[in-house]
Amino acid sequence: MASARADVQRAERIFGALLRVRPDRAFGHIGMATALLNAGRAGDAATRLSDARTSAGEDTDLVQAFLGLALQLDGRAGEAMRVLRPVAARGDNGSTADTTEGVRLAQRLLGQPAGIPGSTQQPGLSTSPS
Repeated sequence: MASARADVQRAERIFGALLRVRPDRAFGHIGMATALLNAGRAGDAATRLSDARTSAGEDTDLVQAFLGLALQLDGRAGEAMRVLRPVAARGDNGSTADTTEGVRLAQRLLGQPAGIPGSTQQPGLSTSPS
């Protein structure tokens, strides 16, 4: 609720407590970033997400995909592409069964069909450097 309403102070309390208990999980990082994004603070959200240290795999994919989104919303398309491409590429292994939510989000942000192996098109973001 705090994230959706852009209540950054309340989100800090809620997600800060969650991060103290589970700092290696994506939920707290993404919840806080969502509050910042909803408050129009995409740059702050990107900073928070780039500092996140999550466990490898699904949590990292999701944090990186949200980082790409925050960078894109902050007008940093080149940086967003550099973050999103490797995450999206992890879905190109030929199996949709182990494609994470973060991989699917990264693929959608890049304009790729989500969860479809072998897709290399990337029309979603500008290729101009930021």
